[in-house]
Parts: sequence; C-alpha cells; structure tokens
Amino acid sequence: MPTAKGQKKRVLAAMSGGVDSSLMAALLLEQGYEVIGVTMRLWHSERDQGEAAGRGRGCCALEAVEDARQVAAVLDIPYYVVNYREPFYRQVVSYFIRESQAGRTPNPCIACNRYMKFDLLLKKARELGADYVATGHYARGAFDAEAGRFLLRKSADRKKDQTYTLYHLNQEQLSRALFPLGPFEKGETRARAAALGLKVADKPDSQEICFIPDDDYKGFLEAEVGGTYKPGPIFNTRGERLGTHRGIPFYTIGQRKGLGLAVGEPLYVVAIDAEENSLVVGSREETASRGLWASDLNFIPFDSLPAPLEVSIKIRYKSPEKKALLHPPAGGEARVEFAEPLHAVTPGQSVVFYRGDLLVGGGVIQRSY
Repeated sequence: MPTAKGQKKRVLAAMSGGVDSSLMAALLLEQGYEVIGVTMRLWHSERDQGEAAGRGRGCCALEAVEDARQVAAVLDIPYYVVNYREPFYRQVVSYFIRESQAGRTPNPCIACNRYMKFDLLLKKARELGADYVATGHYARGAFDAEAGRFLLRKSADRKKDQTYTLYHLNQEQLSRALFPLGPFEKGETRARAAALGLKVADKPDSQEICFIPDDDYKGFLEAEVGGTYKPGPIFNTRGERLGTHRGIPFYTIGQRKGLGLAVGEPLYVVAIDAEENSLVVGSREETASRGLWASDLNFIPFDSLPAPLEVSIKIRYKSPEKKALLHPPAGGEARVEFAEPLHAVTPGQSVVFYRGDLLVGGGVIQRSY
C-alpha cells in the first residue's frame, strides 16, 4: 500500500499464466501497489520438447509465458521472464528423481514453493527493488502483534486452500509474502478475471506435475535416468512371494491398482524396500498406522515446541484433516500420534499441522508406526 509519503510499495507478482496469478496481479494494482510481473521459465524434459512442453499444458509451457505476457499488457505493468531452468532441475526435478528411486513419494510442488518462489524469486524481488513477492496461492497471511510473528491461515475457499504447500515459509519470507486471493472463492476469481477482460478467466487449472505434463511418471523417470528400472519380488506380509513388480519408483504406499496380481482379494502396497528392491502387499487394514515420525520440520507461530500439542493433520494435499498429538522434536524428528489409525502413511510426503484455520507447520514423513 502507499507509504506515508505517497510512494507506492513495489511488488513482484509471480505470474504463471493461469487465472489465479493473473487476478492476483490485478488485485495488487487495485490495492495501490506498483506491480512487476515475472514468470519463471523452468526446466522440461527432452522427451517433452513437442506439444506438451511447447504450446501445451503446465506452468513450464511456452503457452503459459505468452498468456502471462498478454495479461501483463492488459494490466499495463512491466513484465519479465527469468530463466530458472538449472536451479529448478537441481532443487525440484533431481529431488523428485532421487526420492522416487529411494521408494519414497515426493511432493515437488512443496519443493518449488520452498526453493523457487520464496527463495530465488524473493532474491529477484530485492534486485528489482521490490518490497514483496506475491503469488496466486489460496492462503491468508496475518500478523500477530502480541507475539510479533507473521502467520498463515487457510483461505476462504477451503476446497482450494493451499497452505499445505506453504508450511516451509519462515518469518522473513512471510514478512515479504502477499496472498491476495486468500479471501476469494475460486468462482469469484474467475468472475472477476472475466470482468477485467482477462482471456485466461476460463483457463483450466493445471492438474499434473508441471515437468511431467503428460502425467507419465514411468516414461519420465526412464527417460531421465536411462534404461529401465529393475523388476523385483512382491511379497505378502507373511513373506510369501506373490509376483514381480516393474520397478520401485512406480509404486507408492497404499497403491492398489497396477500391481499385476490376481489373488482373489484386493491388495495394497504396505511397504517398499528400495535396498532389497522389493514390495510388500497386504489388506487395507495392514496399511493402517497409529502414528508417524517426521523430520525437516518448520513451525510458523513459534520457533520451537516445548510440550505436546493437539493438532489436526493432513498427511497429503487432498486428504481430510484428522486429529493427532504432536510431540516436541527430539534428534531432529517429531512423533505424531494419531487419534485413530490412518491408512497409507507415505514416506516422502509431508505431514502438515493445523489448529483451526491456523497453519502451525509441518515436516516430511520418514516412517510410520
């Protein structure tokens, strides 16, 4: 907002070419900010050089850049494209490959927010003399004057809420972050974008991982790593061999489809042993856990947790919240005790903690118990 001297605060608006980030930039103008539009040009696989990576889907596509450029022209704001191919590959794609090979299930969107949008883009904002970075995330920033801390709360549209992917933000990053779409429902976002004459108002939301626009994980991993992954045994929980899997990276805890087993009953992946190159399958009941251990923790309302805290948790982005008891970290890991057993607790995914609409923090799931 304008300063006391009338000078506008400058904001770097992270524009992906979609309706959310486009309206975000327009709202900032309405609120009196000086807005600079920036799109990150990210890495894509050589196998996707054609339609998918060129004029196809995802925020890596050239189409996304052109859409963002046209929106910036309509809004009459400066617009830049920054080349972040190399750091994106190093921080996001390599992480995805490494975790997949280890039999874990990574979340590249969380890594992208952590290392790209609120690290590299924040540095770019400083270079451009901007005070803030704004994104089209559905989340609400707040400041607790009594505690002297910046907070994150769920968006008004609970179905679109994206605080799950933002739990890594620290106090410095939150002090420089703006989320204009926090008070909006998705339908209102589209309606307001249409009223402003933005052609992206009806553009579909991206559903895939941006660097795998065809959603073919197997083809992507084989192309990037080279060759094919080694098949291995599938055992039941009694140690009996039931079949052969196609390669560890193509499975996740709780998976039912694609196992290639005909045993007369539904079976689910219970455990993945990358070192032994084997899977263990069992009944749905055998995928249940009473709790988990998490590391790489971050807390937002406080620096440390001195005593157990009752929270609601999500163990994946689309999962419903469940009650749990969060224990203080010890040795870099925190124990999370579920109020009732949860199914398919997946190493590599994030567990995120809430109290009401307040985002408490989160960490990476290491193992269940």
